[in-house]
Amino acid sequence: MSNQIAIIDVAEGFRFALTETFESVRGMYLDKGTSLFETLAGISAEQASMPISDNCATIAAQVDHTRFYLDVMHESLVKREYVQGSDWAHIWNTVSTVDALQWQAIVNNLRASYDQVVADLNTHASWTDALELSCMLGMIVHSAYHLGEIRQALCFISYQQAQQG
Repeated sequence: MSNQIAIIDVAEGFRFALTETFESVRGMYLDKGTSLFETLAGISAEQASMPISDNCATIAAQVDHTRFYLDVMHESLVKREYVQGSDWAHIWNTVSTVDALQWQAIVNNLRASYDQVVADLNTHASWTDALELSCMLGMIVHSAYHLGEIRQALCFISYQQAQQG
């Protein structure tokens, strides 16, 4: 009898954590109503465009960066090798102020990237090495980190807006 967990159960754990992080709280680590898409649904383009300091990215940049990370890690998962040469600074240097259409496009692009990751996870039949597990774990923890950044920024922005009347 083996003490190792079946890989199908590991994949189910990934699905559970991805759902909690992106879609809806299932009791793993978030409070009700605080998943990424639930959080983003309440953020206006104006709020998404407000940096909390001169050295901090806007929420719009945080969201677009999260989407970019998903895309790069997903491509690495599919190719079974880490994708090299990604321009990680591009979004931080170019995404700041957005209008309502741009903001909606950023959120929609994140949703499309997330949906692709989940679709592939649901059909991923063969887990062969640590790279695949690392890519999935990276997508979960990196996205959860940025969810925390976004929620902290939103808290500060909401406070600033309340103080301004």
